[in-house]
Amino acid sequence: MAIITASMFMALDGVVDPGVGNWHFPYFNDEMGRAVDRTHDADVMLFGRVTYDSFAGAWPGREAAGQEDAGFAKKLGDMRKIVVSQRPLEFTWRNSEQLQGSLVEGVTALKADPSIRRIALSGSVSVVRQLLAAGLLDELHLFVHPALAGSALRLLSSQPFATGVIYLVYAPDPNPPAGQYEQARENLPQE
Repeated sequence: MAIITASMFMALDGVVDPGVGNWHFPYFNDEMGRAVDRTHDADVMLFGRVTYDSFAGAWPGREAAGQEDAGFAKKLGDMRKIVVSQRPLEFTWRNSEQLQGSLVEGVTALKADPSIRRIALSGSVSVVRQLLAAGLLDELHLFVHPALAGSALRLLSSQPFATGVIYLVYAPDPNPPAGQYEQARENLPQE
């Protein structure tokens, strides 16, 4: 049975869309790049339509540009990509297809496919919520950023509890990191 993992970037105020504010890329470094790369170690990527559109609008061009992130972009392009949507879709990014049937039925069939060992999601909040509710998600990987979707904080301390709760203490960061994707991509893992 395939393992399904989901990874998500998250600001402390619960925002999971890195496009809302500038809270993700200033914190992206080589260490995070390696961890993100591991979350995409899968046979299949499952996407909600909005996240898919974002990836398909960016990664094929990055692969063609042949710069620092081209290896990761090629990995994504070569991977089988399945998109969840209730309306018919047309694809231009190679190895893309639409999930057939309902989300729960389609994902249950994917999990049972003996040729698939890992299925990964990146973002796609509504899909993650539905898979959690159906008991189909095996792991949730959260990249919690020390920021709100409008201001930055710095971590003062962290303590995991045996119950799985993580006690985090943050304070305003008077000197938050700055940067955009162009600077962050220099830290993407190279193949």
